[in-house]
Amino acid sequence: MHGELKIISGSASPSLAEAICEHLGTKPSPVLRERFSDGEIRIEIGENVRGDDVFVIQPTCSPVNFHLMELCLMLDALKRASASRVTAVVPYFGYARQDRKVVPRAPISAKLVADMLSAAGMQRLVTCDLHAGQIQGFFNCPVDNLFAAPVLIEHLRDREDDLVIISPDAGGVERARSYAKRLGASLAIVDKRRETPNQAKAMHVIGDVRDKVAVVIDDMIDTAGTMCAAANVIMDNGAKEVMACATHPVLSGPAIQRLEESAFSEVVVTDTIPLDEDKRCCGKIKQRSVASLLAKAINNVHTESSVSVLFI
Repeated sequence: MHGELKIISGSASPSLAEAICEHLGTKPSPVLRERFSDGEIRIEIGENVRGDDVFVIQPTCSPVNFHLMELCLMLDALKRASASRVTAVVPYFGYARQDRKVVPRAPISAKLVADMLSAAGMQRLVTCDLHAGQIQGFFNCPVDNLFAAPVLIEHLRDREDDLVIISPDAGGVERARSYAKRLGASLAIVDKRRETPNQAKAMHVIGDVRDKVAVVIDDMIDTAGTMCAAANVIMDNGAKEVMACATHPVLSGPAIQRLEESAFSEVVVTDTIPLDEDKRCCGKIKQRSVASLLAKAINNVHTESSVSVLFI
């Protein structure tokens, strides 16, 4: 055992930290989070953590660099305060899309962030739906990459329609297949051509969607260009209705306007990233919580129980 369980929350999503603590029957430990006059971040842990098992909850969502730096400073503070083990709970892991070199003289940003967190004092990582599963190999510590699928599938089970699960690109087929298998639904793929970053042109659907309720599955919705283009081509192929499900609601730039004007009847996301007030006002977006899933993972890690039971 690694001492008493302690939860530390960053400023990225205190509401998620509170919900996790509610499931665990505890409260977040006090932490001072301020800025110096020049914008530097000041962190001070408000109670003794010597010999404790500490979990720092901080999705690295927008503003990404600020939340990432704040996370590193909290990890360093806990390391220097002699915590027995420091686990970073990062529901949304930023920079994960830059996981390999696709052009000359480019960084592998996901690896750099992994090294930064390890250098800061992270001894274990708990995250949700990494953009690419092999990013786990960038870390020299245990990584628990949880899947939000049970949370989203629970929402879809209420539908009595004939469902078809859609992957918006070839890279997401494995994810879509797992949804289809658990829901007893058919599978289809949208073929697309990406011309520039954050812009994609959907071409056609591989599979039968006619007279079915199509559910587009992805790990995140960023500018929503891919998702909305997929929705249009799916409806053009005779689908009765089209929905979207994604773990991470990044929703940057014109995403909200695009979703509101899109063919989607609803867009189901989780709270790995908190939604701003203007994003919550979008009538199509429905948010489901991963607090229970993360709380179970934290409890199992703390008690040295199996985390793999959460993948069933």
